[in-house]
Amino acid sequence: MLHCKGCCGLVFFSYRIDGSRKAPTTALCRFVNQLDTAQTVYVEQGYNAKCSVDNSIIILDHGGIIMVCVGIDVAKDKHDCFILNSEGEVLADVFTITNNRDGFETLLQRIQSCSCPTDKIKVGLEATGHYSYNILGFLLENNLQTFLINPLHTNLYRKSLSLRQTKTDRIDARTIASMLLSDVDLKSYTDTAYHNEELKSLTRYRFCKVQERSKLKQSVSRLVNILFPELETLVPSLHLTSVYTILSEFPGAKQIADAHLTHFKAVLSDASKSRYGREKAVSIRDAAKQSVGSVMPSKSLELKHTISLIRELNEEIKEIETAIKSIMDEINPPILTIPGINYRMGAMILAEIGDFSRFDSPDKVLAYAGLSPSTYQSGKLNATGAYAHMEKRGSRYLRYALFNATRFVCRWNPTFASYLEKKRSEGKHYNVAISHAAKKLVRLIFALQNSGEAFRSA
Repeated sequence: MLHCKGCCGLVFFSYRIDGSRKAPTTALCRFVNQLDTAQTVYVEQGYNAKCSVDNSIIILDHGGIIMVCVGIDVAKDKHDCFILNSEGEVLADVFTITNNRDGFETLLQRIQSCSCPTDKIKVGLEATGHYSYNILGFLLENNLQTFLINPLHTNLYRKSLSLRQTKTDRIDARTIASMLLSDVDLKSYTDTAYHNEELKSLTRYRFCKVQERSKLKQSVSRLVNILFPELETLVPSLHLTSVYTILSEFPGAKQIADAHLTHFKAVLSDASKSRYGREKAVSIRDAAKQSVGSVMPSKSLELKHTISLIRELNEEIKEIETAIKSIMDEINPPILTIPGINYRMGAMILAEIGDFSRFDSPDKVLAYAGLSPSTYQSGKLNATGAYAHMEKRGSRYLRYALFNATRFVCRWNPTFASYLEKKRSEGKHYNVAISHAAKKLVRLIFALQNSGEAFRSA
């Protein structure tokens, strides 16, 4: 990309017939009209005959194919972009666009102005969570081959280029563009993977809600231990619907002890759907009268509000699970044919892995999940075997889903159950044995999803 200073300062490219670029000179260009109405430029023999003029950019058609790489460093309010070609020529030095429609359109125009229809365009950006989601969708809508790169990958690549401890948005944009030109094995982000974000959003949202509910249940246990500690020995679990109903109306041992037995029995019977009758009501009330629980109105109020929040979360989680099940019923993946994997864990695994075509082998899926063993060797030290630890550098959601799914698969599938027992007999800790079974499960899922076949028990 050069400025034609002899003519008008316009920016244009020139290409030889074989597709290679050559720096243009003023002698190459001849305008057929005045500058304000010029539409075409003819160049001397040895170059293609015609190019289009678009505002201040002149792009000449060519026969060869050149790769144009666009690096984008994503931020909240703006994105830094850098464009270069496969010859190492900087087509557009780092420029900044705003994170809105106008900024996206500006980027698209700059990419189009720096390339020809026959050029191969590659756009790269880091996986920065929700900040990259909108611009990623825009790029895919405009049919641009896009690569979503792990920030750890770009960080290591940047450090390999310089010993300086310098990191800026401008440098990151250049680094990403350079990575696209290198021999780094990158897989393009597909439209299928983009739309898979809907399932990922739902499964992660459910995960957060379940975690929030778990913390509230811990609070209930803590408050009951203060207000009525004997109750835990009288019921199978504090987190039953019937127990929550009792505690909502009688949030403490004193309130239960002071309640009329007939009324208390009616509440307990309705809440438990007649499973608990007069005998259970009498035993609970007698225990309340002898309880050592504290009488604290503030804690009783907190208990009532905490139970109310848990009930609200239960309804929200049901609504989320209904949406997840609707998507899973539509795609009907082979993973659901594996005994022990329900639609919740199956959806989370599929959502986190995304497009299976991105991975060449199950080992790469394991690495993506952070289930691969770490390796460290220096001199006589070789950190393998008993010293090797799980990397845990991948998706924590995928790791969580795989571990939970593996526990149930080992319970319902004889092959996995015997494999887990074999690892346990070798002296491995239960969690270590589960991690081995999880790796076996990943290989099975990878094979089923790629083949589209249902699981068949051996």
